[in-house]
Amino acid sequence: MELGVVGLPNVGKSTLFNAITKAGAESANYPFCTIEPNVGVVSVPDERLQVLGKLYNTQKITPAILKFVDIAGLVKGASRGEGLGNRFLASIRECEAIVHVVRCFKDANITHVSGEINPIADIETINLELTLADLETATHALEKAAKKVKAGDKEGKFEYETIAKVVDCLNAGKMAKTLKLSEEEIKVVNNLFLITMKPTIYACNISESDLGKDEDSLEFIPEIKKLAEAEGSKVLVISAKVEQELTELDEDERAMFLLDLGLKESGLNRIIKLGYELLGQISFLTAGEKEVRAWTILKGTKAPQAAGKIHTDFEKGFIKAEVANFSDIVEYGGYNGAKEHGKVRVEGKDYVVCDGDVILFKFNV
Repeated sequence: MELGVVGLPNVGKSTLFNAITKAGAESANYPFCTIEPNVGVVSVPDERLQVLGKLYNTQKITPAILKFVDIAGLVKGASRGEGLGNRFLASIRECEAIVHVVRCFKDANITHVSGEINPIADIETINLELTLADLETATHALEKAAKKVKAGDKEGKFEYETIAKVVDCLNAGKMAKTLKLSEEEIKVVNNLFLITMKPTIYACNISESDLGKDEDSLEFIPEIKKLAEAEGSKVLVISAKVEQELTELDEDERAMFLLDLGLKESGLNRIIKLGYELLGQISFLTAGEKEVRAWTILKGTKAPQAAGKIHTDFEKGFIKAEVANFSDIVEYGGYNGAKEHGKVRVEGKDYVVCDGDVILFKFNV
């Protein structure tokens, strides 16, 4: 699953991406520093894996992962191809969710593309370009749906009416995700792969001096939260510069630095966890001496399909799943101890896997 990191030039986007992935993407004080999208794969922080690793004295620990894509800075007119805009928009369209980095710090040494620090205006600039790009896509789709209706296609009428709603919404300058749609309408809209339907995190990039302060007391943040709430997006307050500094420290030094800043965990951990949650992802766990591993599935996945994440044969020949809660595994010293205390359940094909389930699948091919 991919999260696209977007923003205007010089908002700290590539700095944040470098910190998230340690991929070393170029970062410089001029627009279009990032030409080709950089890709980085990161582990999803999960303390449960280390606990199980010690419990089983395992040889290997494999966490769940997320992929972040650093997409070059968008500018006004991107939907018309300004500033390599078409290429950038195509890269965003391929991602499942968006991390929109917003500059909320002042620094005379770092230029701003519009000459002033105004996060709401910056957000509106990017969102307008995304909306205009989607409007072009939806308008083409509406024309195709109209032809189906004219040809007497019964399903075409519903498709046309649904897309017409989207076109009206986008024409009004609103993002498609602000529409209230039925499940059937969402299926139609999902086929359009609209950028403004994608879940979004606004990563508010603040100065180091503002870290640890009450978020709502900071300039710009309450207004951004209000905007995000109206469109169903999330807000994360972070300092890209500090996050990059943290990646250069060892574990003990990092913990001390966070303590000095009055923070419980790094912004990177928070953004990765929030991104995982935003995509509707959960993890089930498998544990043994050879490996402790987190497996990524969509919330609502049933046991056979979860088993298929490990191997297709597990899904084809699924018999049952022996499931224990992570807390019970820890309390009773492992799978066997949990089983002896009646804490291991046998679940069938209709069982919906929960986050943190420790599962042993039984199958026959």
